[in-house]
Amino acid sequence: MKVLITGGAGYLGSVITPTLLAQGHEVTVLDNFYFNQSSLMDCCQYEKFSVVRGDCREEKLIKPLVAKADLIIPLAALVGVPLCNTDAIATKTTNQEAVEMICRLASKNQWVIMPVTNSGYGVGEKGKFCTEETPLNPISTYGVTKVKAEEAVLARENSISFRLATVFGCSPRMRLDLLVNDFVYRAVHDRAVLIFEGHFKRNYIHIRDVARAFLHGIANFEKMKGKAYNVGLDDANLSKLELCAVIQKHLPKFVFVEAPIGEDPDKRDYIVSNARLAGTGFKPEWNLDRGIVELIKAFTILRNTIYSNV
Repeated sequence: MKVLITGGAGYLGSVITPTLLAQGHEVTVLDNFYFNQSSLMDCCQYEKFSVVRGDCREEKLIKPLVAKADLIIPLAALVGVPLCNTDAIATKTTNQEAVEMICRLASKNQWVIMPVTNSGYGVGEKGKFCTEETPLNPISTYGVTKVKAEEAVLARENSISFRLATVFGCSPRMRLDLLVNDFVYRAVHDRAVLIFEGHFKRNYIHIRDVARAFLHGIANFEKMKGKAYNVGLDDANLSKLELCAVIQKHLPKFVFVEAPIGEDPDKRDYIVSNARLAGTGFKPEWNLDRGIVELIKAFTILRNTIYSNV
């Protein structure tokens, strides 16, 4: 297929893009390279890879790119509560309005597979799994814009929405702010972490299983289209304290302490069912332990020392 990926040089895109290319798809990436990343250098070897530097919000730029695509994957987004709170206007125009524009420009025959976030569930009922039928209750600017983008995508005929659990694992455009990645980094380099509101629960999924979910969506598009799917690990609905205990099994010197006062600015707290996606035949390959081992190796290489003398 001819695939257009906006934000294809980001954390997810840097894994999804080469995965699609390796499967023989023709991939065009539109990205503004905001972080000056070189994460797609290995993709330049593919004749079927092309890259455009630009802003996904510019209609004149994106219109001809959309017209050439069989499948559009809108990845471009400001991600995470702190960044979105820093620039709420850019968050809305990128995360929501740029996706709404793609839906307006795309013909009804073109496919859209959109990754959103299960943070749209906000705060779930204690002990009750959030399914795709659970009412959405986003509690952050990031969550609100992603929910609105999903509404636009699912309102058209040929679309799939993947509600991603908190992603973890290695990417050429690495992120240290994601919860598992963050805690493992601290366990490797600091050997300690202070936890705020450690009982808050989330679900998790490895980045390479996210890429596999997209391949699965392409292969099974006709039977999956028109719906949202939670993408996560059934055995990884864990609180922060439970997550730290899993990391400690691999790094016994890691110490974690829950703060008696203070709050986490990200108030998400929910457990998620991934049964709908499993019912289509998808099964994750990466469990949490395997991902932690991968991250320990990665953080032995990577040190965030931009302002350090060591």
